Amino acid sequence: MTTEERWAPRLFTCLRGYSAENLAKDVTAGITVGLVALPLAMAFGISSGVTPQAGLYTAVVAGGLISALGGSRVQIGGPTGAFVVIVAGIVAKFGLGGLALVTMMAGAILVAMGVTGLGSAVRFIPRPVTIGFTNGIALLIASTQIKDFFGLTTPPVPSEFLARMEVLAANALSANGMALAVGTVSLVIILGLPRVTRKVPGSIVALLLTTAVVAIFKLPVETIGSKFGGIPSGFPPFHLPELRSAHIVPLLPSALTVALLAAIESLLSAVVADGMSGDRHNSNVELVAQGIANIVSPLFGGIPATGAIARTATNVRSGAQTPVAGIVHALTLLAILLVAAPAAKFIPLATLASVLFVVAWNMGEWKEIGIILRLAKTDIAVWAATFALTVLADLTVAVEVGMALASLLYIYRIAETTSVAPVTEQYIRDGKAHILQDKQLPPYVKILRIHGPFLFGATEKLMEATADLRGFPQVVVLRLRNMTALDATGLHALDQLAKRLMDSGRTLILCGARDQPARLLANSELAGKIGPENILPNVDEALDRARKVFVDFGGIGGELVREMTRPKPD
Repeated sequence: MTTEERWAPRLFTCLRGYSAENLAKDVTAGITVGLVALPLAMAFGISSGVTPQAGLYTAVVAGGLISALGGSRVQIGGPTGAFVVIVAGIVAKFGLGGLALVTMMAGAILVAMGVTGLGSAVRFIPRPVTIGFTNGIALLIASTQIKDFFGLTTPPVPSEFLARMEVLAANALSANGMALAVGTVSLVIILGLPRVTRKVPGSIVALLLTTAVVAIFKLPVETIGSKFGGIPSGFPPFHLPELRSAHIVPLLPSALTVALLAAIESLLSAVVADGMSGDRHNSNVELVAQGIANIVSPLFGGIPATGAIARTATNVRSGAQTPVAGIVHALTLLAILLVAAPAAKFIPLATLASVLFVVAWNMGEWKEIGIILRLAKTDIAVWAATFALTVLADLTVAVEVGMALASLLYIYRIAETTSVAPVTEQYIRDGKAHILQDKQLPPYVKILRIHGPFLFGATEKLMEATADLRGFPQVVVLRLRNMTALDATGLHALDQLAKRLMDSGRTLILCGARDQPARLLANSELAGKIGPENILPNVDEALDRARKVFVDFGGIGGELVREMTRPKPD
């Protein structure tokens, strides 16, 4: 790969051989995801303590730049829930000028991460930390929407979680029944419509229906017009924000947190897009694009932006072929700003609150809590500390403390892998079942080995080794004899490999796990997914199992094997 190709945005390479059929699919996908992004962008703007148009300007400007300059073929960028809490805190303390400075500083950091290749450093954040602050952010987003969903009349609501809940509880009797009805109907539509059809986004139906009802019947509920005076019609206005150099040092921790969150979410979204589209993104180019988008966004009244997982998934499912779809998504929102902005004043805040309730539920990764609670007490402590500090303190402190605890845990686990023991005849006899030198490997088996601690920071190596499964045979044996330690992030990587192999009709067999990894595997959901019969003590038994799987089932994934052999009901 040449230097030009290594740094070229995907848009440039995708336009080679671009056809009318590609354009038709990209336009359809772009319009669809643009409509999905409409209520989300406004809701994220409001919940971030700025205006609804700030969210729309971000989706137009940053979303267009991320698609045009990024390293992913189908990534969609824009404002996301990850930034809501930290942005609201910055606005409350430093005003819009402080937010603009943080966003631009974060953009510069992202560009530096991409240019230097430091984007890969985000993989050194362990899973309990990412789950902890994701859970916490989701809870905080939901808590900020209670007032609008119930139409409460309250004094200014504090930014701190406990103080906020205290004020909301004290004013619970002031609920507006009409606002609650609008919010409930919106929630039912958003959650219920996908069960009927996925061709029309539920959030758009809820938005259009409730806005029409509020406008026609003049319902006594708070709207964008009553709170913000509506949304200005026209292009996002260019202006140089007021930047104060005295704020640079105090805002640097917040800028680092925004950059870190943007890097994590954008690369995670790009990985999801790769899995859905069969593509492989360029992470360094993607981070440079994210950085440029965040530098430019405040110049047009925008807020921080990153890759949006749900909108990216919608883009892929709608048939997107190239980054042109993301550009069309931005142009769709721009067209709405130019043509339909006056009608936005009738949009009820209760409807936008219901949209964010669903966002908070979907982004929370709540099922992961059960998985974390089945891990070692040290992993649980890291998750609990990160979650509690995210909710009760702030995200910057949560990430700092979570990373500090995870680093200490990493050192502890590495220290645990060191042992001193005499070599005995029993040790030599036991080791014979693990060696490969005297084994005959059949063509339907591929053996991979993990050597050393498989902890956060190292899991990307497994993805790289298994990036293209097309050349893999029917059975994959993962030899864990020399894997000295395993953590939640490593376990998640094994789980993802098992799913990918299963989806491709292949079987994964694990063998030779030592004490600490074996205990973690036994308590995990992975054992249930691949079946305990596919977790074996040594490579001898793994090869015997592989032979049986191949003869009996032709290498079909473990889950399908159990489905085929399960007794059928009468």
